[in-house]
Amino acid sequence: MTPAFTVPPALGLGTWKAAPGEVGAAVRSALRLGYRHIDCAAIYGNEAEIGAALRSALGQRDLQREQLWITSKLWNDRHAPDQVRPALERTLADLQLDHLDLFLIHWPVVHRQGVLMPSVAADQIPLEQLPLHVTWAAMEDLVDAGLVRRIGVSNCSAAKLAALLPHCRHRPAVNQVERHPWLQQPELLAFCRSEGIAVTAYAPLGSPASGGPAPLLSDPVINAIAAAHGAGAAQVLIAWGVACGTSVIPKSVRPERLATNLQAASGLQLSPAEMEEIAGLDRHHRFVDGSFWELPGGPYSRASLWDEPATTP
Repeated sequence: MTPAFTVPPALGLGTWKAAPGEVGAAVRSALRLGYRHIDCAAIYGNEAEIGAALRSALGQRDLQREQLWITSKLWNDRHAPDQVRPALERTLADLQLDHLDLFLIHWPVVHRQGVLMPSVAADQIPLEQLPLHVTWAAMEDLVDAGLVRRIGVSNCSAAKLAALLPHCRHRPAVNQVERHPWLQQPELLAFCRSEGIAVTAYAPLGSPASGGPAPLLSDPVINAIAAAHGAGAAQVLIAWGVACGTSVIPKSVRPERLATNLQAASGLQLSPAEMEEIAGLDRHHRFVDGSFWELPGGPYSRASLWDEPATTP
């Protein structure tokens, strides 16, 4: 059967920070409601539970594998070419699938094999030593083998994408990045569009490190627009992301929130004036700023990660 999608569906279920024991139920609820896009990653530590939920849904409902878009990601300690396929095979086994719709390089950051989160600089490998294009060639082999339909990147700047593209046999299908009204990244969005690379927005509601309520949900402009539509702030943020031409992957484990998110993605239309108001909120604020990759004497900094001038935290 021909796959239903050539790009990620506009709304997906994010599974980052979805707790064990909750994520499987969230996936089952989402699929019952009509979600067809599930975003996963090996480092999230919940792919086996998601896989059980997918198997259950595909076995009991009038739902075909070809109707789903399942994404996962290669973690930083598996960038060496001989580690890429084993990492994917582990993900496929956990998700109980024979292929992915999209496999992403999770970060343009490299660790020594077996180091999930580095604590000292020696745990890290400079990109100059193991460039993205070397890992990319092994990702391309996965497409050739039929194990993934498309490949892409995450957390990649326009500069890193521009450097990678000349090496590509299979071009990146998607760049998944943090994106919301406080971090709109218009130049990156324009570059990706010019190169035919779709953009998926993670943390579309904001994602404070503390795990508390996202400040974006209290933004007065967002709330005023929400009140005008009789909607919630989260719905406005989702509708804005979709209206910008990106796919968005908010995380939720509550069925009622999953339902309202889905309604916003398809039914909430923002006016040009409201889009203009939201455009004025951009402050280039990253909730996920990459500072956790900065180690004393290490090869990574926020400036080099995002290819932007250094800023004061």
